[in-house]
Amino acid sequence: MRSSLILCLCLFSAACAPGRDLPDLPPATPGAYRLGPGDAVRLITFGEDTLTGEFQVSDSGTIALPLLGSVPAAGLSPDALAAKVADSLQRANLLRSPSVSAEIIKYRPIFVLGEVSKPGQYPYQPGMTVVTAVAVAGGFTYRAVNDYASVVRTLDGVAIEGKATRQSFVQPGDVITVFERRF
Repeated sequence: MRSSLILCLCLFSAACAPGRDLPDLPPATPGAYRLGPGDAVRLITFGEDTLTGEFQVSDSGTIALPLLGSVPAAGLSPDALAAKVADSLQRANLLRSPSVSAEIIKYRPIFVLGEVSKPGQYPYQPGMTVVTAVAVAGGFTYRAVNDYASVVRTLDGVAIEGKATRQSFVQPGDVITVFERRF
């Protein structure tokens, strides 16, 4: 009788585990990285030192460039941004055939909350998984559910929340919540 009660309690606690009912987080779509507010890029315009520099994508999704003003950047890959800037320089008759390259120098941060040693904001690094993000945040606490977490991700302007495994890839801007285990 006692073992049946223990089994029922174990099954009940597993079924009631926090976040267990969340839908699975859709996998990150492979492809070129898309810029967003908070990213910083280095634009290099060959032979034009005044048009070369580091620029941050604003909250409105633009970067402010000398001579061109605000240029939309959110949603573009670095290569698409470089092509857009080159096209804008040519259309404005500032350069005849500009050669522009773009590289990301700072990604949007990620946020790690819940049952980790040091919750907070951390810099994103390409290839991060949920478990590496937790490691950056000081590791799991002794009360943590350590086989899955909640991830809130913004896709096409819509925030979605899903359950992610330890091996799920993290994207810049993700908010990861590590749940507290129920005993």
